[in-house]
Amino acid sequence: MRANFWQKYLIIICSLWETIVASCKIWFVAVSDKKNARHKIDLLLRHWVKKMLKIVKLTFTLHDPYNLQYEPNKVYIIMSNHCGHYDIPLILAALPGSIRMITKKELFRVPLWGNAMQAAEFVSIDRENRRQAILDLQNAKKKMLSGIRIWVAPEGTRTRTGELQDFKKGGFMLALKTEATIIPVTICGSGKVLPPKTWDFNIGLHADIYIQKPIDTTQYTIKDIDKLMQLVRDSIKEKLPHS
Repeated sequence: MRANFWQKYLIIICSLWETIVASCKIWFVAVSDKKNARHKIDLLLRHWVKKMLKIVKLTFTLHDPYNLQYEPNKVYIIMSNHCGHYDIPLILAALPGSIRMITKKELFRVPLWGNAMQAAEFVSIDRENRRQAILDLQNAKKKMLSGIRIWVAPEGTRTRTGELQDFKKGGFMLALKTEATIIPVTICGSGKVLPPKTWDFNIGLHADIYIQKPIDTTQYTIKDIDKLMQLVRDSIKEKLPHS
């Protein structure tokens, strides 16, 4: 159901309020309880995303035929298609563990929200500065080895058509350098909540999240990166409605 003017206004106000509150709490936890910060921030992030989904009445079903289990002393990268603003809340709500995303460096400059992302150990990689990008990758690897699972949208940006876009190599380079296990994920339905270039919210929708077969990147080298990218792309595309 398409939201009317007042519903749209309420969605925006409530979403902003919940984001501000969550940002303040995350920042406070990060500076006041460093020993237990990650666990507490995980709980705060999950509380925030559940609120964001509830505001637009977006429900989801997780399809996990492989019974995803994280093994200790292994690093993981979650890769999914990116069809809407609500992909992030869906991933954080549906999958277990400390999940953080690789995001644009510009978002870290947003007052309060940027501070909260930094406190929550989100990762930024500077694609324009090679030297800084190398340091960023090393930082990402360190966080992954400490137990964080990185979420990457290999398309780089949200699709405007619903079609799967070309993949960027950055996330795959990180996966190969860290010998990570890639978990391909297909998200269906999130793009309809807030179609691109509009403020036309649709409420009461349902999304499906499909966990695909994990891929062990230790079987691949840099020379195989195109093959690896195609394998992940095919896995994600398999469950898309138009595939």
